[in-house]
Amino acid sequence: MRIRALSVFEHVVYHCWVVDPSDPGRPRLEVDALLREGDADDGPLLLSVADYITMVGGLEAARPCLDRFRAEGRIVDHLGVAHLSFPLWTPVAEDP
Repeated sequence: MRIRALSVFEHVVYHCWVVDPSDPGRPRLEVDALLREGDADDGPLLLSVADYITMVGGLEAARPCLDRFRAEGRIVDHLGVAHLSFPLWTPVAEDP
């Protein structure tokens, strides 16, 4: 699954969409957003678990993936909300 982040603020992805829905157990985050100091430095980017569930097609479809992410330590709490952590992500190249 490829997820395109369009808006990131202080490590949290606020707007995103699915570029490729295949293989939701291996989500990859691409960032096509203006990043300012503090938005993506010193830590992973975070996507709410609720957003991930919606993108995958519901809780039943997401549950096996979420269980694995939790076991891997990729589900983190941020301000009382569960988020999927992306320690690695890819910036979308700007057109020349």
